[in-house]
Amino acid sequence: MTGRLRLRPLEESDADGVVAYRSRPDVCRYVPLEPMDHESVTRDIGGRWANREIVDEGDSLLMGAELAATGQIIGDVSLWLRSIEHRTGEVGWILHPDFSGHGYATESVHALLHLAFDRLGLHRVVARVDARNDASLRLAARLGMRQEAHLVANEWFKGEWTDEIDFGLLGGEWDAQHRSDAPKWCASPGESRAAPVMG
Repeated sequence: MTGRLRLRPLEESDADGVVAYRSRPDVCRYVPLEPMDHESVTRDIGGRWANREIVDEGDSLLMGAELAATGQIIGDVSLWLRSIEHRTGEVGWILHPDFSGHGYATESVHALLHLAFDRLGLHRVVARVDARNDASLRLAARLGMRQEAHLVANEWFKGEWTDEIDFGLLGGEWDAQHRSDAPKWCASPGESRAAPVMG
């Protein structure tokens, strides 16, 4: 739970809300997915998005960002465990454009970073952003992430060569910047590092 949002696993009843933004070409333009219909969203809610904890390398969590006041799903955020040895994760986000400009994306990814660092004890979290995606570039900077690389024409993406901007944040940097504002669901010292269902 954040001030205005609740991050939680998606349920089949959320499919219409998710389709409302994941079906839009403008939302999918800079992310590695194509517009999704109701059938594919429902399948993924019951399939690849159904994971409820991060334990092993390669595990991921996708959580819906729900407006606390209305219960409406307005986006989703993801966390992947990329390396156990190096304690590295990666975050990603998608927000319904109708709700942009209100700080919801920043708030939801910020809460996800609490999970990554405070609960899972990760050493490093990265975000990979299409260089044309100005809104996500600004979001990563607002989160205190550092631009570490500009990869020029590194990927053939949706019919063209595209640039990628890589951001990183270390656990020590996170501790210095954000430890005092941990959401209520973050683990206290000594709790399991596995990340169960939130909310």
